[in-house]
Amino acid sequence: MKHKLNWKRPLFYLLLPIFFVMVFLGFPLPVAPPPALKPAQEQTEMIKKKKRVRLTGRIPEDSTGE
Repeated sequence: MKHKLNWKRPLFYLLLPIFFVMVFLGFPLPVAPPPALKPAQEQTEMIKKKKRVRLTGRIPEDSTGE
C-alpha cells in the first residue's frame, strides 16, 4: 500500500498554530523594537593655538573717543 504524499496537508497543520496566534494578537505580530544602538565615540581634533598679532606704534589720541 503506497500512499502518495501531499505537501498541502502537512503545511496546513504547521501553519495552523501561527494563524490562531495571529487571530488573537493581530497582524503583524507584536514584537519588541530592536535595542538602541550606542552612539559612536566622537573623534577629537587638535585645536591649534592662534598666534597673537602684536600691534606696533602708538594709538592716536583722538581715536580713543574722549
